[in-house]
Amino acid sequence: MEDKRRSKRLKVNLNLDVFSLFKQDNVRVDHIDAPIEVTNISTDGIGFKSKSVLPAGYYFNAKIELGDESSSLYSVVKIIRQEAESDGTYSYGAEFVGMPSVLQYIFDEYEEREARSM
Repeated sequence: MEDKRRSKRLKVNLNLDVFSLFKQDNVRVDHIDAPIEVTNISTDGIGFKSKSVLPAGYYFNAKIELGDESSSLYSVVKIIRQEAESDGTYSYGAEFVGMPSVLQYIFDEYEEREARSM
């Protein structure tokens, strides 16, 4: 199968908590307790798993720390796809919205650190 990804995916082990979702037409869903496990990241988005059902087309705010506090990314994330897994969790694909390309160095530094640790 041909890989259609725009950028290289990096394995990562991060946890995030989603407390609210929103759509562009002022629809908002609050009081969500949705812990997620980020499984991979690229300059374009993240792949993650969760026990919670999160609808495609919705957005959430994320702070992603790749290393130390100085390597933190703040971004809006849009959920693009959702797949049910056999273990009762859901697998998601999401894209960063408005991620400035100037932050590419954070991904480059993270990839370099990971390559050295292997």
